[in-house]
Amino acid sequence: MGSTGGSGSIGGATNVRVVVIGDSGTGKSSLIVSVATDSFPERAPPLLPPTRLPPDFYPDRVPLTIIDTSSRPEDRNKLGAECKKADAIILTYACDQPITLERLSSYWLPELRRLEVKVPVIVVGCKLDLRDDQQLSLEQVMTPIMHQFREIETCIECSALKQIQVAEVFYYAQKAVLHPTAPLFDQETQTLKPRCVRALKRIFILCDHDRDGALSDAELNDFQVKCFNAPLQPSEIVGVKKVVSEKLPEGVNEHGLTLTGFLFLHALFIEKGRLETTWTVLRKFGYNDEIKLRDDLLPTAQFKRAPDQSIELTSEAMDFLRGIFSMFDIDGDGALRPQELEDLFSTAPESPWEEGIYEDSIEKNALGAVTLNGFLSAWALMTLMDPVKSLAYLIYIGYPGDPVSVFHVTRRRRLDRKRLNSHRNVFQCFVFGPGNAGKSALLNALIGRPFVEKYTPTKGDHYATNVIDMSEVITHSEYIIFDYRACL
Repeated sequence: MGSTGGSGSIGGATNVRVVVIGDSGTGKSSLIVSVATDSFPERAPPLLPPTRLPPDFYPDRVPLTIIDTSSRPEDRNKLGAECKKADAIILTYACDQPITLERLSSYWLPELRRLEVKVPVIVVGCKLDLRDDQQLSLEQVMTPIMHQFREIETCIECSALKQIQVAEVFYYAQKAVLHPTAPLFDQETQTLKPRCVRALKRIFILCDHDRDGALSDAELNDFQVKCFNAPLQPSEIVGVKKVVSEKLPEGVNEHGLTLTGFLFLHALFIEKGRLETTWTVLRKFGYNDEIKLRDDLLPTAQFKRAPDQSIELTSEAMDFLRGIFSMFDIDGDGALRPQELEDLFSTAPESPWEEGIYEDSIEKNALGAVTLNGFLSAWALMTLMDPVKSLAYLIYIGYPGDPVSVFHVTRRRRLDRKRLNSHRNVFQCFVFGPGNAGKSALLNALIGRPFVEKYTPTKGDHYATNVIDMSEVITHSEYIIFDYRACL
């Protein structure tokens, strides 16, 4: 399952800039000339101008710009500036000069950290043809260094003279940028990272059209066509499920490939170095390199408003949220326990309310579970404060409608005052006053928290949001959500 074709732009990248660094005499310039010309230079210049490999040089069809550098002390500032502009670093040592290998960990890698260069590093042993057969293997040499410096993406040996693995050096550098390992996989634990798991779970659910908890042969084929523009042959589907069932029996059941099996496949792809397969899947479903939905999938034109206007959820969005609350309220007690809330947001990058203004701002029951009023109020607060985030999380948890139908912009406040009425459902009130005047107690009372005798000064902003039943005040019942902020 999975094969990728070139597109000319991967994850938004239209060019990859690779900077080659290392000690003098390790073969930096020869390596660059060799990949660009398929020949070994008899006399490589001490410093090459920028070298560009065309889009069709590698399968991803993204051009590569290679920057040569000087390791002379007087050029140190220039080298640092180039490293800071790099998408990836190729760090060279000479296989026949042990001192250059030692300087990777004693100088070059610490120097990159000092410069705060946070891009993938490809360690390259040049002059493989001069390597002593009695030397330790590449794996033996590099394993302790890679444990110490996690920024190293991979390591490889090559020979510009013999044209051995020269093209592979720059392919790995480009691949580390276009299909990075770090967001997907934890090298230390050899497991998929939580955000990757959550995104793949959402994709699995979107592809499980009959909602039976498994991808049937037809659903697997639809997934393959969507992501890779090519169907799976029946024998290939059988082969995929066989690989999974042999390693992980619970990965396949009578209905097809389970979520556990789907996640196992992607971990297997990554372990085998086929990161492009998982990245292709994520990008086809709208994810960026941070494994969040791309900005272009979140229409922001609808968020334009005057200073005296606000954004609220529509009745369609509120009905969806009530339904999703009921679906995840497994024990039917009218509240979401922490685990139930975690399950609800398990297809989002993380829970949106674990910190910041949302922490301790909503109604919970005596057991610490979020009530329906608290749940809807938190969404109203998030929509008021950050509508783009609110829209993204609605999509993450499965809102099926047009994103445009999620929000509406309220009428301008000056018109409300002129007409002596308002159609708003969300009101933001600012609470201010001297210390120990009862501001926090008022906010706590709004969300059903008991009065605390001991006075503790509030530091920073404090929000509280809840639903007020206005049925006794007006002729029909509606929810009005108050957002209070305490300001010292």
